Amino acid sequence: MSDKRYQGNIISKTPVTPAGPYQDGAASGVWSLAEQKAYSAAGLWPTAGNANIANRGIFAGGYTGSNSNVIDYVNIASTGNALDFGDLSAAKYSLASLSSATRGLFAGAENFINTIDYIVLSTTGNAQDFGDLSTTSSAGAGCSSSTRGIFNIGLTATDTYSNILEYVTIGSTGNTTDFGDMTVARRSAGACSSPTRGVWAGGSISGSPFNTDVIDYVTIASTGNATDFGDLSNQADARSNVSSSTRGVINHSGGADMDYITIASTGNSVTFGNLVSARASMKGCSNTERGLFAGNAAASNVIEYITIATTGNGTDFGDLTVARGYGNGCSGGHGGLS
Repeated sequence: MSDKRYQGNIISKTPVTPAGPYQDGAASGVWSLAEQKAYSAAGLWPTAGNANIANRGIFAGGYTGSNSNVIDYVNIASTGNALDFGDLSAAKYSLASLSSATRGLFAGAENFINTIDYIVLSTTGNAQDFGDLSTTSSAGAGCSSSTRGIFNIGLTATDTYSNILEYVTIGSTGNTTDFGDMTVARRSAGACSSPTRGVWAGGSISGSPFNTDVIDYVTIASTGNATDFGDLSNQADARSNVSSSTRGVINHSGGADMDYITIASTGNSVTFGNLVSARASMKGCSNTERGLFAGNAAASNVIEYITIATTGNGTDFGDLTVARGYGNGCSGGHGGLS
């Protein structure tokens, strides 16, 4: 490529290489039509109207002493308090979530429903009906690539711990399709993904001990049963995981400690660091660099962040609009989308 960029009568010898779709200002400078076409074909050109959506994090639903329908959003790349996005279709908590670069989906709830809501990340507004899970679900968990989302059912209305995995095409609407089974039936697992793999870690199981340390993974583009990945450092109700395209970070609900895994490999988790304080039943979201953890079972508004590529402790980010726990989060730029 030429070292000259012509646009608006500006000439520059220092091009700024595009950093990926939906990145605000990532291709500043002057580009020929041929250069722009080449980067667009490679999926590296910013898309008009979607600036900064990769950095938009969503926190939805929860429990405040009563059920909440609140949806908040934040800019993950900065720090500051959350802003109001809109409302879920009903006040609910213990829901599962996943997202593409354009849509966020929320499935199930504590009152054992099979409803899936969706939002459009680039706008603000209330959730709309997407379709239904095959059965009622509470405390499930979801993960996704840029096109496909996978939910585990969690706990059913008959108080049965489920190993069922189901998938949707995020860009459409409709009911879920059977994907396969997890290695262990559980609820309250934490889920995260790379562009190719979906991972579920920990959770609560029927019997004793009440929690599990099992980590499972699937290949998102296929269907089939999950495969054992390794073990957490302890048996834990995980609930909130975040990820880059290579690393997943898992919080142990009820504690401050976090573990991490390298998603492309298999093996046991490794100590990452600690949150500022021990919290339970949080919600998480991430871009490819930062992970955010928000809320608490005891109805907290605290949001903390970590840098996923390093290890270390959490840092204060800001506050939710409403103190709550047992919600869930998603984003337009998590590790499954890069």
